[in-house]
Amino acid sequence: MYFFYILLGTFGTTEIVVIVILALLLFGGKKIPELMKGLGTGLKEFKKASEEKNSESEKE
Repeated sequence: MYFFYILLGTFGTTEIVVIVILALLLFGGKKIPELMKGLGTGLKEFKKASEEKNSESEKE
């Protein structure tokens, strides 16, 4: 979580607004919720896999 704070901390308000506008132009309003859902699913699977790896390494 600290990594995301550092990453987002480097962006100002103007940069975030520009990124959002570009995303709307590139993908359209209907496609963005699908992309976010896919991103959330991917992050959830990554977190689950990393937790499983940590629990396996603690057993050894």
